Amino acid sequence: MAARLSAQEEQIEALSREILRLQDGLTGGFLSCDPSLDALRAENEKLRYRALHLRRSLREEQQLQERDQSQRTSSQKSQNKPEELKEKSHAKQNAAPPQSSASGVQVKNKKKEKVKAELDPWPVFVSDRLQLYERLKKESDALLAERAAGGHSISVQLPDGQTLKATAWVSSPYQLACSISQALADSCVIARVDGELWDLDRPLETDCSLELLRFDHEDAQVYWHSSAHVLGECRILNEKVSTPTTTVYRCGPLIDLCRGPHVRHTGKIKALKIYKNSSTYWEGRSDMETLQRIYGISFPDGKMLKEWERFQEEAKNRDHRKIGKDQELFFFHDLSPGSCFFLPRGAYIYNTLTEFIREEYSRRGFQEVASPNIYNSKLWETSGHWQHYSENMFSFPVEQDIFALKPMNCPGHCLMFSHRPRSWRELPLRLADFGVLHRNELSGTLTGLTRVRRFQQDDAHIFCTMDQIESEMKGCLDFLRCVYDVFGFSFQLHLSTRPEKFLGDIAVWNQAEKQLENSLNEFGEPWKLNPGDGAFYGPKIDITIKDAIGRYHQCATIQLDFQLPIRFNLTYDKDRPVIIHRAILGSVERMIAILTENYAGKWPLWLSPRQVMLVPVNPSLEEYAKQVCERFVEAGFMADADLDSGCLLNKKIRNAQLAQYNFILVVGEKERAASSVNVRTRDNKVHGELSVHEVMQRLTLLRQSRCRSAEEDF
Repeated sequence: MAARLSAQEEQIEALSREILRLQDGLTGGFLSCDPSLDALRAENEKLRYRALHLRRSLREEQQLQERDQSQRTSSQKSQNKPEELKEKSHAKQNAAPPQSSASGVQVKNKKKEKVKAELDPWPVFVSDRLQLYERLKKESDALLAERAAGGHSISVQLPDGQTLKATAWVSSPYQLACSISQALADSCVIARVDGELWDLDRPLETDCSLELLRFDHEDAQVYWHSSAHVLGECRILNEKVSTPTTTVYRCGPLIDLCRGPHVRHTGKIKALKIYKNSSTYWEGRSDMETLQRIYGISFPDGKMLKEWERFQEEAKNRDHRKIGKDQELFFFHDLSPGSCFFLPRGAYIYNTLTEFIREEYSRRGFQEVASPNIYNSKLWETSGHWQHYSENMFSFPVEQDIFALKPMNCPGHCLMFSHRPRSWRELPLRLADFGVLHRNELSGTLTGLTRVRRFQQDDAHIFCTMDQIESEMKGCLDFLRCVYDVFGFSFQLHLSTRPEKFLGDIAVWNQAEKQLENSLNEFGEPWKLNPGDGAFYGPKIDITIKDAIGRYHQCATIQLDFQLPIRFNLTYDKDRPVIIHRAILGSVERMIAILTENYAGKWPLWLSPRQVMLVPVNPSLEEYAKQVCERFVEAGFMADADLDSGCLLNKKIRNAQLAQYNFILVVGEKERAASSVNVRTRDNKVHGELSVHEVMQRLTLLRQSRCRSAEEDF
């Protein structure tokens, strides 16, 4: 570590010399305008912090070594005592009455003293931070007292329409909650004031609306954020804070910069469990220090923790990686990390999903295209991705240029739009693409099908006029409702509006946001406003789906883009189009992971990789079972026949049920004579004997309708 510290300090000195050299070479006093100098300054600050971090670690390591040396010296001294003293001590121990309980207490106390010794003294920077905190806290308290002295009466509107009187800079949400009910105050986690999350003990400042949020409210996740602070976090002031003032929270010796809000005190956290840890890099950069990321969960009471543990066990049983292996759907290999190998049955699910979307495309006026996988980096420079996303792209030299695998389809679709003059009569132009995408995700972040490097999307881009935005948005919303209804997903909608740092004309933003709002209102589903959370290039509608065990996932996206048409100089009749980025499934790989866990491997008939199993009663009927199986395969079903003569009938049926075949068709002498089958389901519901023709007709209709409960509706 000492060698690393020395190397870091040498780098700092070299960078400092380079900064001075650049300063000497600049004229006119505009030092901050040189990008090279700014980059060096930023790197210098990083290295200074890392050197500080290494000094502290080195100092703590030296302290531990000195403590260990002291303990070893003490141990050697005790070993050098005369043997007769040991015998005498041994005799005293034998003569002493048994005190097992007291002895246990003494041992525990010694352990506690040892722990305290390891934490004493605290590193110097802790006391320095505490002193600074106390000084700033006194200044803040004085300022608050000054404002409270001139506090005036304000009105606070509650969700039920009730109005409470309060005093500006004095009354807090917690005090108002106590005035209503102590039970309400005790159950509150956080407040929301005029739509903004607010500490319960933070004084109100003016007339406002007030909501008191309990733990089970979706916006009360500050409870877990607060729990994370109990475990401890760290930040760098000059990198993380860019405002004149900020909020600071203290938990014991930990002083943390955080915008908050938080729970009132740690006593609110009644049950906490650490359940996982992993290695990570500081700021996610591989050239920075290695850290340990700790995962935990907390609740207001132990019962909720037990319920969460049961939920985790259920989620573990539904893990798509486990089911994918058990059902032989897919696997991963170290020779192509982050790229899934879909086996025949997994490929059937993959292709069935894409065909489902293709059918909807033909009904909804989308035109499918195929675009290249590799582009010259000049394309990404035009789109802006190279400047902001190149680290996440697979790039490589080709002759004298740099090329890259595409991580998204939109720049290629812009080239398609601009390859010839366009007329207003062609708009809206809806281009859809299932092209293969690659993103260079860090190896430590790869997680089954939910985080991969190679994937496909049901990606589409709609080129339209400003006046067409509302109608196109309605079409996109109807599209996603149609698809999610088939899967059985409920969903939530959020309108994300103009951020503080946006590009373009504010009037254009206002017009677009109004059209998005109108389309959501007409859609008829509840939605929420997410102000300031839009992308810098346009507002968007965020969609999250809810699965069978209550987890939320973001898959679909509907995003307006005013900037790409400008960057690529796209025009129709000399006017500028707008682009709508749209995906319903999102990543097909990720959607398969979600569906696998949502159905727990019990796939609906239309999507199932194991739809029909033929089971002969005895070996003499195997030929008939094969013939019937072939008929179902020719009709497009995923059908198999169990011809293992070593298994008894009940065992075959049970094996098919465990393998999640939707329908098990048993054939005996009677069925062969009548050209029929005896139908039962994976849940052991018996539908009885029916002709092969009748069964095939019913299953075909159920598959075409994408029925989620085909076994019951048969």
